[in-house]
Amino acid sequence: MTRVLIRNARLVNEGVTLERDVLVAHGRIEKIAGSLEGHFAEVQIDAQGQWLLPGMIDDQVHFREPGAPHKGSIYTESRAAVAGGITSFMDMPNTQPATLSLEALADKKQRASRSSVANYGFHFGVSNDNLEVVAALDPRDVAGVKVFMGASTGDMLVDDPRVLETLFACVPTVLLAHCEHTPSILENEASVRARFGAALKPSMHPIIRDADACYRSSSLAVALAKQFGTRLHVLHLTTARELALFEPGPLSGKRITAEVCAHHLLFDDRDYARLGNLIKCNPAIKSQADRDALRQALLCDRLDVIGTDHAPHTFEEKAKPYPQAPAGLPLVQHALPALMELVAQGVMPITHLVQKTSHAVADLFAINDRGYVREGYWADLTLIERLPYSRPVSVDPLLSHCNWTPFHGQSFRHRVVTTVVSGQIAWHNGRVFNDCQGLPLAFSR
Repeated sequence: MTRVLIRNARLVNEGVTLERDVLVAHGRIEKIAGSLEGHFAEVQIDAQGQWLLPGMIDDQVHFREPGAPHKGSIYTESRAAVAGGITSFMDMPNTQPATLSLEALADKKQRASRSSVANYGFHFGVSNDNLEVVAALDPRDVAGVKVFMGASTGDMLVDDPRVLETLFACVPTVLLAHCEHTPSILENEASVRARFGAALKPSMHPIIRDADACYRSSSLAVALAKQFGTRLHVLHLTTARELALFEPGPLSGKRITAEVCAHHLLFDDRDYARLGNLIKCNPAIKSQADRDALRQALLCDRLDVIGTDHAPHTFEEKAKPYPQAPAGLPLVQHALPALMELVAQGVMPITHLVQKTSHAVADLFAINDRGYVREGYWADLTLIERLPYSRPVSVDPLLSHCNWTPFHGQSFRHRVVTTVVSGQIAWHNGRVFNDCQGLPLAFSR
């Protein structure tokens, strides 16, 4: 592999910011020092004081392959990811077919090995019929096991109490839970329809999928995890009420963890008037008070990681009336620059952002030699430029296959200049390098 030398960077790593040079050789970080003047490298990048971060590890994406090429693929969405400074992703199992068998898992790994420019891992799915397969999984073969404890599509909704108890007792690795209480959602929807008839609007989404529907499911998941000693990770928290279910403090030693997604930190229910179905997602984006509580929960480490839940749909699908419009939005290309706005606004320090997007994700999933800028670790790096002005999102081409973004019309004060994936240049100065090949994530369990 090509040797890469990054000089004059402001390295943000393990809670500190330091002026450092970083030398990459054979895909890994060979040396970190105050100056590496005179060291040979085929590629030399003068960072000129730009932020150098460990690449974001996104533990929650829906890249739509196999089954929905009109929405996205590993090829298209991994390119959007590296353009946004994401060096590794973990893809969710609700593809077509769903990742409910070892054969389906192997197929997705093969697809990624041929087309992904980012490093990759895959979550395994749970249905009411595959618990024996789940229990027999080698925990090193999967990123995690995902259960939909609430409304979902296809055959992946698990709401049988006996199945859930068996799952929580037997799952051999991290169990990720999407928590929404389906009966509550259906009751809320019936109530709203009785009042408004067919005139449902996107602004009603957080009323239908309200805080109670989230809490009833997430509290059940936490109770089951405590009962069976499960290593539980609750995905995309959206409400202030749910936060009391999780302990503040360092990730180390926790058996029950939780995450928040970028859009739940950046939008609130006032944005439905402007964006409508474009921010329709499950669980729903809720109130400003909920959003602010989520931000505070990051600072006290009650929330452990930040993901995206990147879920592209076509613009035509999103333009349908609210009840028919699918839930989900494309985020990987803009999540990190958008989160840097919280740094610029003083909401959180950049060291804390790096903790939640890189360090903690690597620790939570026990990923080998990634998530930190350390000598001997894989070189997954992101250079971010601090701009002297706000740069409109519309200036850059959209790389996600769906070709739209909820951030249209906004401007950011930072941009991703360079992304290095396993020692290879994946993105630099507005260009994706197609000869970059991401590697499978390895898990030490």
